[in-house]
Amino acid sequence: MSTDFQHARQALGARLHEMRTEAELTTRQLAERCGWAHSKVSKLENGRQTATPADLESWSRATGHLDDLAELHGRLRGLETTYRSWRRQLAAGHRAVQELNVAQEREAEHIRLFEPAIIPGIFQTPEYARCVLTDVSERHGKARDIEAGVRARMRRQDVLYEPGHSIEAVIWEAALYVARCAPADMAAQLDRLVGLIGLESVRLGVIPLGKRMRLSPKHGFWIIDDGLVVADTWNAEMWLDTAEDIDLYEKVWNGLTDVAVYGTDARRLIARARASIDLA
Repeated sequence: MSTDFQHARQALGARLHEMRTEAELTTRQLAERCGWAHSKVSKLENGRQTATPADLESWSRATGHLDDLAELHGRLRGLETTYRSWRRQLAAGHRAVQELNVAQEREAEHIRLFEPAIIPGIFQTPEYARCVLTDVSERHGKARDIEAGVRARMRRQDVLYEPGHSIEAVIWEAALYVARCAPADMAAQLDRLVGLIGLESVRLGVIPLGKRMRLSPKHGFWIIDDGLVVADTWNAEMWLDTAEDIDLYEKVWNGLTDVAVYGTDARRLIARARASIDLA
């Protein structure tokens, strides 16, 4: 499985490729403008070489995208960190964060995820996602590219319909009631969740609020291909890949799935939450 560093480098390369194509430059033309070998452009775009700050400045100048230089530097700073503060990640914008998720999820074969108080990003409707990303920006005082972030977040859902991917998700029933957007949009989000039940690539469980639990639903986390845990906190993401950490989160996951309900029972809980929304 690729590392977090490789995923981030690939996402940066995709952004550089986009800037070049928008400038209508061939790889050879860009290399000439920057004074580089032609192969360097290809390596940077395909995530096979790590850009330096000077490389990013040259690329931005050559493509006429100097306004995007701060975003590129923000992406570069996030390449090799395990403790990924939201403030630092958002320096590159919501789009950069979501595109990293797109690259990571597209490569993954098996994802297990738990969320205690929010609908998982991979299942969100545009309206729900827009409110969430706006709240994040206001909380951290960063990243105003809300619409670009929403569009990138929607692309994450492609894996739900592509062969070779399996998504197991468990949410606490509380997440169905936390109003992150307007009532009509919240109702549409819950309808979206119901529509995912029975999808071949998705197994969606809900933990009822009154269920006896042997652990507290402290925070959301994702287990990706049995080799990486991404744990979400208020101020940062933790990317954990040691055997000890993965073993712990797998035990937590097993404890959560033991008390979750699926199929018709999950659908009933979602329908109950939707019925509680006042659309008047």
